Amino acid sequence: MAVNHYENFPVASVLLPERLRRPVELIYSFARQADDFADEGNLPPEQRLHKLAEFSRELDRIERGEAPRLPLFADLAPVITAHRLPVGLFRDLLSAFSQDVTKNRYADFGEVMDYCRRSANPVGRLLLHLYQATEARNLTCSDAICSSLQLINFLQDVEIDFRNNRIYLPQDEMAKYGVTEAQIAGRANGTAWQALMMFQIERARSLLLTGAPLARRLPGRVGLELRMIVMGGSRILDKLRASRGDVFRHRPVLQPYDWLTMLFRSFFAYP
Repeated sequence: MAVNHYENFPVASVLLPERLRRPVELIYSFARQADDFADEGNLPPEQRLHKLAEFSRELDRIERGEAPRLPLFADLAPVITAHRLPVGLFRDLLSAFSQDVTKNRYADFGEVMDYCRRSANPVGRLLLHLYQATEARNLTCSDAICSSLQLINFLQDVEIDFRNNRIYLPQDEMAKYGVTEAQIAGRANGTAWQALMMFQIERARSLLLTGAPLARRLPGRVGLELRMIVMGGSRILDKLRASRGDVFRHRPVLQPYDWLTMLFRSFFAYP
């Protein structure tokens, strides 16, 4: 998992073939900038949505074969054309980030997964298009990995999101375990909170393992990069479990030792 700003996905690391690093960087840059419009700064909601709509208009220009006006899209347009990247996947990302501006609670897990389908899964699918590996089973596994990473990000960032008046934990599951927003505000790590978090942790792990076979199917350095991604998600889940979900005092962070362990296991002991 990334240790820089955009935590759902790794940066385009040296593990990737050099020819793919720039396209991957541009995809991440698109996602990061659009996400920033929804999350960062003090702009009112209407201005955030305006900026996201401007990105959508740039995608319109690319689809019409017109020259983009923003530098990011001037760089992105030839990548989209050369690799035949579906523009709809970029639009899905914009849809999710626009939703972040207007929606701050999720009634059930189905709503959360619909958000993941648009906020996380498109990046994995775009990468598979770059890798020319878009068989149906690969797409299914990629969706599972990306959705799991998004869920993991939600779990480690409960307190950060709450400060931004967002809760991605399903409301019906909070009620089932007897967890209230007041408990989150009070940073309460009682029995009810621990039970809720342990359920969330194991569900995210199960989803991650469902997609993990993709990391063995993809060849060479691409496969190694993906194994590192899966191992990173797994390590974060281990840390969440060890703290019994106490993200208020023990937000999980990958340390140098973790990276060495992940790299070793990615080469020799995966999964």
